[in-house]
Amino acid sequence: MKRLKLRAYVLPAVILVVAILLLLNGLTKTPIEENYTYVSNTILEESLPVMNEKTMIINPYLDQSVTVGKEYYDYKGESIHQEKSIVYYDGTYMQNSGVDFISNNVFEVVSILPGTVTDVKEDELLGKIVEIKHDKYVALYQSLSEVSVKKGDVIFQGQPIGKSGTNELDKAIGNHLHFELSYDGNIVNPLDHLNKELKN
Repeated sequence: MKRLKLRAYVLPAVILVVAILLLLNGLTKTPIEENYTYVSNTILEESLPVMNEKTMIINPYLDQSVTVGKEYYDYKGESIHQEKSIVYYDGTYMQNSGVDFISNNVFEVVSILPGTVTDVKEDELLGKIVEIKHDKYVALYQSLSEVSVKKGDVIFQGQPIGKSGTNELDKAIGNHLHFELSYDGNIVNPLDHLNKELKN
């Protein structure tokens, strides 16, 4: 008799608890809309790059007071530019194989691109020289008064490598950086490449 009474109470209590749980579960769920679309592609498949991956070649200096003192001698250039690109030394006229950047004040010289220092030396006529290989480009930074890198150093774009100075070859120009650039083994006019997109 007691078992029947207990069963009579247990069954309605279980039904009541289940009903309450179902009710609570239904209240917490967000109603499902009938018109919906499943995502069929991942976000990554449709994404576009947000960064420009192209590299610009920077000037070999950061000081805004620096200007071009002597241009690169271009055989195909206009005579007015060729006249501004002649170096006179010891009774001999020579074509300038780079660009001379000048300033009244000594300025910091920086790397135009990431690269590896392949040579550091001092020359009687040209002053202190740093050569850096930048993939297909090779840059010569000459007439330096100070050098802050050594052969074998791996450097980043814009890293200081030395300071401007003078040389015996072209004393009249005063404080400057003589900068030469070659691309794929050929000497080029640096001004045609500086502040331009890096060639592959």
